[in-house]
Amino acid sequence: MSKTLTEMAAEIVAAQASQSNMTSEEIRETLNTTFSALAQIRNIEDSQQGFDAGEAAAPAASDKLDVIRANPKRSIRKKSVLCLECGATFKQLTSGHLKDHDLTAKEYRKKWGFGARQPLSSQELSEKRRKGAEERGLGEKLRLARKNKLAQKGQAKKKAKA
Repeated sequence: MSKTLTEMAAEIVAAQASQSNMTSEEIRETLNTTFSALAQIRNIEDSQQGFDAGEAAAPAASDKLDVIRANPKRSIRKKSVLCLECGATFKQLTSGHLKDHDLTAKEYRKKWGFGARQPLSSQELSEKRRKGAEERGLGEKLRLARKNKLAQKGQAKKKAKA
């Protein structure tokens, strides 16, 4: 049986009070603050579980979507990514899906405050691709290709000057 938020807050504050002298007012304030923090954490967990379970975007889910829209980086999860436009979950936001919202990946990133290099895929999928690229040595190949391109540009400039 899981504990209530009140029980958890009381245990946390009791542990803190046993380690330092606290007035009754400080204990009351700490209890309220701890309870509020635990309630926020529970709401976040509940919203993540709902979206990870594949809930459709229903009226109750709309509130959860608004919470995630307040911090868009939370839409990219371990095993899924949440479309901030419609609330659907995917392993990767594709250009085809974004087209339904009349957006490109670049426009979507800009609208929701993501960096230009932020993958619009789940963390698990991004990690899998990164490991595959490392195994194939793509980073080293890219470094060598850039080095060769710079060398060719340098030679072309020398020929142009001559």
